[in-house]
Amino acid sequence: MSDADTSDKAATNGSAPAAKLTLLTLTTMVVGSMVGAGVFSLPSRFADETGVAGALIAWAIAGTGMLMLAFVFQTLAVRRPDLDAGVYAYAKAGFGEYLGFFSAFGYWASACVGNVTYWVLIMSTVGAIWPGLGEGDTDLAVLLSSAGLWGFFSLIKRGVKEAAAINRVVTVAKIVPILFFVVLALFYFKADVFADNFGGADYSGSLFNQVRGTMLATVFVFLGVEGASVYSRHAKRRKDVGKATVLGFLSVFAVFASVTIVSYGIMPMNEIAALRQPSMAGVLESAVGTWGKVFISVGLIISVLGAYLAWTLMSAEVLFVAAKDEDMPRFLGRATAADVPAPALLMTTCLTQVVLIVTSFSDDAFNFALDLTSSLSLIPYLLAAAFAAKIALRPDDRTHGGRGTRGELVVGSIAVIYTAFLLYAAGLKFVLVSFIIYAPATILFVMARREQGRRLFSPRELVILVISTAGAVVGVIALAVGWISL
Repeated sequence: MSDADTSDKAATNGSAPAAKLTLLTLTTMVVGSMVGAGVFSLPSRFADETGVAGALIAWAIAGTGMLMLAFVFQTLAVRRPDLDAGVYAYAKAGFGEYLGFFSAFGYWASACVGNVTYWVLIMSTVGAIWPGLGEGDTDLAVLLSSAGLWGFFSLIKRGVKEAAAINRVVTVAKIVPILFFVVLALFYFKADVFADNFGGADYSGSLFNQVRGTMLATVFVFLGVEGASVYSRHAKRRKDVGKATVLGFLSVFAVFASVTIVSYGIMPMNEIAALRQPSMAGVLESAVGTWGKVFISVGLIISVLGAYLAWTLMSAEVLFVAAKDEDMPRFLGRATAADVPAPALLMTTCLTQVVLIVTSFSDDAFNFALDLTSSLSLIPYLLAAAFAAKIALRPDDRTHGGRGTRGELVVGSIAVIYTAFLLYAAGLKFVLVSFIIYAPATILFVMARREQGRRLFSPRELVILVISTAGAVVGVIALAVGWISL
C-alpha cells in the first residue's frame, strides 16, 4: 500500500477529509507532547530520590527503554500501516478487542490525568506571587484552571489544522527557555557541589531503590513518544510517522537528562528536593537571582499550555478512532466539518474537569497526578511492545515485509521487559488506583457491544473482567481503610 493509498483510506475514517500533516509538524507534535510539565519538575523529583550516580543510571535505563519503545512505534508504523490509532490499535490487533479497549481507555485516561498536572503546575507557578493559588490545589486555583480548560475546549473545536499550527509555534517557543536554563546552569556550575551530590549520601536506601523511585517521573516526561503514531491517519506520508517518533524522542531525551544532571551542580540535593514546583525555576533563581525564576516561570506557562493542547488533541483522537472501529459507543465517532471529534473532545474535557477536582484533595496534587498518569499509560505501552515482539515471531498476511528480523525481536523484547519493570516500580498504590479507573470503563465496552447486537463477553474476556473488577474492589477497600491514600 502506498503512502497516498494509506492517506486516502485514513481520510475516510471521519466525516471530513483528515488534515494532512508533514514530517516537521508530526515531529513537533511528538516534541510538544513530551515537553510539558514534567521537565520543569525534574530537579526536585530526582533530588528527592537520588544523587548524581543514581540519576545517571536512571536516565540510562529510561533512555534505553523509551528508545526501544520509540523503535517499536517506528517498526509498527511500517509493518502494520493499516493500523491508524497507534497504541490502542496495536493492543487490539495483538490481543483482542477487550484488551484493546482497555488500552484505548487507559491511554485516554492517562492523558486526561496528565492534563490536570499542567493546570496544577501553572497555578503553583503563579501562586509564588499570588498566595491565594497556593501550590495549585486551592479552590481559587481549581476555578481558574477550570476556566482555562473550557477555553481550550472552544479553541480546539475550531479545527485540527489550526490547533496543530499553534502547537508548532508553541513547541519552538517553549524549547528556548529550557535550553537557556541548561546553558546558564553550566555557566554557574559548581564542581564541589556536584561532587557532594554525586553519591546520594543523604539517602539510606540502596542505589536500586533510589533509581526505582525516579522511574515514574521518567515515564511521565516521555509520555507522548507515540504522538505521531496516534496521528498516523493525518500524515501525508506513512513513513514520516516512524521518523517523527525517533527524531522527537532523541531531541527531548538530550534535554531532559541535561536539565536533571546540571541541577546537581547548582545546589545541594536536600535544598533542590525542598523546592516548590516548578523546581527548575528555583534552581535558576539560586544561580542568577529572581529574574531567572521569572524567566523559567514564563517559559513553563507557554510550555504547559502547548503540551495541554497536544495531549487534548491526542486523547480525543484515541476515543474517536476507537469508536470508528466499534470498540467505543458510536456517539464518540462523530466529527465536525472541521475534522474535530467533538463528542470525544467533550468527554475528554469532562474527565479532566472531574480529575482536577478530585486531585485537589490529595496531599500533593501535582506529584499524585504525575505518578497516576504514568501508571495508567503502562498497560497500553506494555501491550504495544508485546505486539511488536509477537509479529516479529509470527507475522500474518497483514504484516508488511514478512517475518521479522532478529533486531525487531530484540527491540520488542527489551521494550516489554522495560515496561514490566515500570509496573513494578510504580508500586501497589498506583496499580490499585489504576484498576479503580479502568474497571468502570467496561460500561462503554458493553454499550458498544449492545449497539452491535453482539454477545457482551467471550469466556476469555470474562476472565479479564473479573481480574480488573477484583483489582478495583481491592483498591476501593484499600482507600477506605487507609492502606493507601491520595
